[in-house]
Amino acid sequence: MSQSFVYDYPRPAVTVDCVVFGADLREDRLKVLLIQRDIDPFSGKWALPGGFMREHETLEVAAIRELEEEAGLKDVFLEQLYTFSSTDRDPRGRVVSVAYYALVEPEQHAAQAATDARDAAWFALDELPGELAFDHGQILEVARERLRGKVRYRPIGFELLPEKFTLSELQRLYEMILGQKLDKRNFQRKLHRMNILIDTGEVQQNVAHRAARYYSFDEKAYKQLERDGTEFSI
Repeated sequence: MSQSFVYDYPRPAVTVDCVVFGADLREDRLKVLLIQRDIDPFSGKWALPGGFMREHETLEVAAIRELEEEAGLKDVFLEQLYTFSSTDRDPRGRVVSVAYYALVEPEQHAAQAATDARDAAWFALDELPGELAFDHGQILEVARERLRGKVRYRPIGFELLPEKFTLSELQRLYEMILGQKLDKRNFQRKLHRMNILIDTGEVQQNVAHRAARYYSFDEKAYKQLERDGTEFSI
């Protein structure tokens, strides 16, 4: 016979928020996916995709669902970022948010607003559409710092690049994330030392400058180095 329990403490609502980064190599800009809210609170304001976790869901399942429902994004690998629990972060009441972040190619993930989102779009990090709803500006900044920190010891740029890329494109990506210029010779030497790049044998076509080689990412080699505890410092 089942028993019903009465909790001695109030239970705050739980939401998930998703910071999705994308690299625009044509504009040399790191971008973030935002949705424009169509309901109160903060109707008309831009925000990170996200929403309330349902009773039968895990946090990750809720994040994946919200990302698809609000922005039309599917098949995105999410990594948990941080928990935000300020008592005044949501005017509707006590709400705790667990944030996730992801790295994608914007061209492969077109934004499309749905459910309670009025619009969805990619924005350059230095051209956000005003102050974001809730504490999403703070969440975005924490995610950006995590990305900057992680890129220094893990070759994470491959999630943001096409399947085939040049070393210059990879370096530009790192410079976008870190916000600083890197020495070309030193950068390429460290990459080659890692042995995680595969020379495709292809080169750029119809370019005015010297054609660069195309590389792809050797995921198997990377996983092995990761298991061995190899340092990936750039």
